[in-house]
Amino acid sequence: MVSAEGFGGLPGGVAVSHLSVYDWPAEADGHGRVCGGTPHMHLTCSEGYVVTGGRGAVQTLTTSGYEVTPLTAGTVAWFTPGTIHRLVNQGELRITVLMQNSGLPEAGDAVLTLPPRYLADPETYAAATAVPADAPEAEQERAARARRDLALEGYEALRSAKGPEALAAFHRAAAALVLPRLAEWRERWERGARAAAEATREQLDRLGRGDFSHLADAVVRAEQPAQHGRFGMCGRLDVYRGTG
Repeated sequence: MVSAEGFGGLPGGVAVSHLSVYDWPAEADGHGRVCGGTPHMHLTCSEGYVVTGGRGAVQTLTTSGYEVTPLTAGTVAWFTPGTIHRLVNQGELRITVLMQNSGLPEAGDAVLTLPPRYLADPETYAAATAVPADAPEAEQERAARARRDLALEGYEALRSAKGPEALAAFHRAAAALVLPRLAEWRERWERGARAAAEATREQLDRLGRGDFSHLADAVVRAEQPAQHGRFGMCGRLDVYRGTG
């Protein structure tokens, strides 16, 4: 992902990555051998998909119910915090992912739909979801598959639950898990998305006074992915370091 901190990344505190959705089959969802990623929810960040190839769907679960949104090349789909989502790969699904509040998703804004016993405390959750970055690729894949299947177990329980309490309980557990990180998140947001919005306010104020001097400070930046094929929650990611 590209970081927006220090105005080194994309405009407006947005992050971008390229995603090839997992083609790993999963039998734990009760719907046959569906291929796809790890169901999870963001607590403070909206997420957008620009489908660049293949076909598939995104399954979503909110207080309004369960939905399936088809994804084909050219589709743009997005959702707000609190949306449990799972990408399904029906044939070489590739997506450019846009994330609000660059820096927060990387700092743990997403919570996987693990069974309740794994959501009791941050240490238990971290042990169940970690993918060892320095391990051989085969070990990384094993860990990513294991956490995907564990999250599917919790996801299916949420999807099949009667009434709103199971989803509300997951919301409570997710909020408790991230509580120790909120001070760090606020600092990241202030350096990134908030600072970018404040820069626009200042530019508007300057233009209103007839001051256009910021136009002389224009810059152009470009970069290639700093890492290819990282094991993400939904698939293999090409990620950007950002500059600044």
